[in-house]
Amino acid sequence: MKKLTLFLVLTGALSVSAWYYLNREQPREVGFVRPRRLDVVSTLNTNGRVEPLGAVALRSDRDGKLARLHVRLGDGIRTGQPVVTFDAFETENEIPAAEAKVAQAESELKLFDRGGTPAAFAELDASLASARLRKESARRDVAAAERLVEKGAATRQELNEARDRARQAEGEIAAIEKRRVSLVAPEGRQAAEARIREARAAVAALRAKAQRVTLSAPTGGTIYNLAVKPDAFLRAGDLIAEIGDARKLQATILVDEPELGRVSKGMPVRLTWDARPGESWAGVIERMPTQVAPHGSRQAGEVLATIDNSGGYLPPGANVNVEIRTGSSANALTIPRGAVRREQGLAGVLVLDGDKVRWRALKLGEASVTDVAILEGITESDAIALATENPLRSGETVRARFR
Repeated sequence: MKKLTLFLVLTGALSVSAWYYLNREQPREVGFVRPRRLDVVSTLNTNGRVEPLGAVALRSDRDGKLARLHVRLGDGIRTGQPVVTFDAFETENEIPAAEAKVAQAESELKLFDRGGTPAAFAELDASLASARLRKESARRDVAAAERLVEKGAATRQELNEARDRARQAEGEIAAIEKRRVSLVAPEGRQAAEARIREARAAVAALRAKAQRVTLSAPTGGTIYNLAVKPDAFLRAGDLIAEIGDARKLQATILVDEPELGRVSKGMPVRLTWDARPGESWAGVIERMPTQVAPHGSRQAGEVLATIDNSGGYLPPGANVNVEIRTGSSANALTIPRGAVRREQGLAGVLVLDGDKVRWRALKLGEASVTDVAILEGITESDAIALATENPLRSGETVRARFR
């Protein structure tokens, strides 16, 4: 009986032990990789816009209507080639009036040379007497109007009109007296000479303006922005066209403020344009930003790069995607970027040690989209834990699965 009891106890104990062994929590399976040697290229991806290098703006030098537009958007153009022709009709009509002012000023000067002619003095005296009569008459009208306004027999407007006539007559008297004195005064002759010079200069300017009816290209290149249409009326300073050499483009590249430290002059860039998938354009950063400013929701600096567009397929004004090559490492020891973990601000990995993982800090180098170069911390023989869905802790037991 005792033997049977002992047998049953042992059998139960073995059953419990077997159940516990079979149902205990199994270590989770974790993927591992070995470091490998690769060439790593670090890039920064952003966006920008391209314009011709050394672009020149052609602006109107006058107010006027266009008679003819000689170019179209996208045309190649040579230095000195006509761009627009203005309608000179209004300018040509202004010349006779300006010439008449010259003749009048010259006639006045002749009077000074003769000390003033008797006829000129007689004419001025007659004008002066007539103006004085008008003044006296106007003064009487003002006095009468004031009395009538007090009695309510005239309006305030009638009184103001009478006063205006009196002031006008006084002004005429002053002008005539000034002209009479100027017939013999030296300063009057100097003023007449100045009026001749001014009138002649006005005629010369109008004639030159009428001759310069056509504006030509100040430089050769491509018309990449045409801001006017035929028959348009322009004001002086209005933009007509922008001209540049589209074989060399300047890319204005937006780099977010935190990334500016990765970028420097001389770095290569590669541009792509959504309208021509599969193609790219190469260039080099020529200038770093002088300031950081808001660009929409971004705080960024404008980096300038020169782009080779010898094929001419990338049009000025295009919005482009930009890849800046910020660094590279040849034959570097690398691991996948996703295997790098961070604890308390330090970069590191979990390395397989027997059936457990152990934390190891790293010194990182250049990084591409998929891989990161490791400068210190691991060797080629180490097994590195890949990213897991749930946190993996140093010291945890795992089942390794190599990829």
